[in-house]
Amino acid sequence: MGKEFHYDVVIVGAGPAGSSAAYQAALNGAKVALIEKEDTIAETVRTSGVTWIKNIKEFGIPDDCFNPIKNYSFCSPNNEVTISDSVAQAAVLDVRKTYRWLAKEAEKHGADIFVKTNVKDVVKNKQGDIGGVIATNPEGVISFFAKIIIDASGFGSVVSKAMGFVTQWKRFGAGAEYEVRAENVDSETWWLMVGQKYSPAGYAWIFPISDKVVRIGVGVGKPESSVDPTERLKKLMDTKEGPISKLGKISPIEFHYGLIPNDGLSRKSVYNNLILVGDTAGQANPLVLEGIRYAIKFGRVAGKVASDAIRSGKTDEASLMPYEETWRKEIESKIKSAGKVQDRWIGLSDEQWDKELDIIKELKPEEFLDFIKADFGLSNMLKLATHHPKLAVRQLFGLVKGIGK
Repeated sequence: MGKEFHYDVVIVGAGPAGSSAAYQAALNGAKVALIEKEDTIAETVRTSGVTWIKNIKEFGIPDDCFNPIKNYSFCSPNNEVTISDSVAQAAVLDVRKTYRWLAKEAEKHGADIFVKTNVKDVVKNKQGDIGGVIATNPEGVISFFAKIIIDASGFGSVVSKAMGFVTQWKRFGAGAEYEVRAENVDSETWWLMVGQKYSPAGYAWIFPISDKVVRIGVGVGKPESSVDPTERLKKLMDTKEGPISKLGKISPIEFHYGLIPNDGLSRKSVYNNLILVGDTAGQANPLVLEGIRYAIKFGRVAGKVASDAIRSGKTDEASLMPYEETWRKEIESKIKSAGKVQDRWIGLSDEQWDKELDIIKELKPEEFLDFIKADFGLSNMLKLATHHPKLAVRQLFGLVKGIGK
């Protein structure tokens, strides 16, 4: 029959969303199991790790887990722009170190972590609602029963699919990158490279994680383009296109590949006894396809709502709805607005990208960061339209004005 475990909360996936949910639920007194299929936490890196220092400080992530960024450089086929700030507001995470820190925080507060444990199926109760998951590990089959399951399994959405609640994402980003040692690294500057030679439906990047190491990557929107990001990345590195040429000699350390949903916030995220969080819920900023800050923030909300529901003795959909209400209120309108801008960007020609960079270079650092972070408030948009009277700027922000309230 295999082993059986009984918990208040079982969380599938020990990425940033799962570990954050485990931390908060355990902190609130719930008995928590955090299940990870890989041999160790963050054994495989699937993200470039860009995020924002304001959020890093809010989450308490240690200083040795990130590299601060204060210069934001863009290049298109025939244009180049840098926006420089006096202080660092963005960051590139040491993804492995950060995710392990998050998991350790959960464990420190009482969560049990199971690695090498691969969830294969769900257990349903008499009402047809989820009551647990079935997993395998090197010792055999394990059944985990719980009052609430949190699906933080990422793009694959293992639990939600097994319940028949979701199907595969139709629109998503595919990203490939090499972490490399480079001869010439500006550790305070990131690069975003746009236009057909870099990515026909996305962008390429150079993100430094120290004064010696950078991540060079390519992201491609699917199904908009059939280009393989891995092949395009190798070509760009071989030919040393654009700012890659400034890095000098490059020595690859490791390769990363990941998928991130780009269908907007199209999924319902609570059911009886079940919460979806992070990439499983599609919580990603479409402009640069980053979602770590959402995963941590709403992972903690999920953990708090789950533990409160268990304490109340009610774990039905209505009792878990405060989680969905919280994240939708905070980001839904912003993500919709960012999606409109992304739709426009995907259709730009190289010549239009050259002009777009002329618009971007007019922005002050804080305006640029609000824009790229998808912090589209109505007051932000009106302020931008006032400060930047160029027709092109008004058209750009007219896409989101009045939606991101």
